[in-house]
Amino acid sequence: MASIGILGAGRVGANLAGKLSSAGHHVILGRRSPTQGTTAAAEGTGPRVSFADQRTTARTADIVINATPGDSSLDRLSGLRTELAGKILVDVSNATRDAGDGLPGDLCYPGSSLAEKLQAALPDTHVVKTLNTMLFMVMTAPETLATPPTVYVSGDDEHAKRTVTGLLGDLGWRPERIEDLGDITTARATEAMILVVPHILRRQGFKPFAVSLAR
Repeated sequence: MASIGILGAGRVGANLAGKLSSAGHHVILGRRSPTQGTTAAAEGTGPRVSFADQRTTARTADIVINATPGDSSLDRLSGLRTELAGKILVDVSNATRDAGDGLPGDLCYPGSSLAEKLQAALPDTHVVKTLNTMLFMVMTAPETLATPPTVYVSGDDEHAKRTVTGLLGDLGWRPERIEDLGDITTARATEAMILVVPHILRRQGFKPFAVSLAR
């Protein structure tokens, strides 16, 4: 099993940590400060979960997941270029501006994507975009939705995408629901899907859903 580092110890990071650790992976949950107390969301994530600062997490893990706020991810991760060199970076964030009510607003990188910006800033890292088209609880429990959801994958390196597809399987995603869109530029399509999310949340409330492909 791989050692997986998760940058970001909020709801998304803690949720992923719990499921991946239960699948047998050793997970390092990276907090912004080594002295930061364990958040309530991160408590009870499992015996295979340890905590470290984000630089240590990026340096020691085999695979790294970006679960930091998307509007600041590029600045944060650009400073970890050396630590992330040669590794797979799984980007699950969406870079949006606050709409004023705590919900996502406009895209930070219209005509591009956070994933593309990260790949350009981290040329020695294999960036794979996935899991960014759903509420966080669906990431680790796709079977809970009445309609089987789709998870999309974008990235330039085929081996990295295969590795990430394996991790998606550990999270409960069936192979037929994993849609490989192609290279990293296709991430701009899935990142733009976030634009529908605030409208759904305002009308329906914070209920689990995913933006999926129907056939």
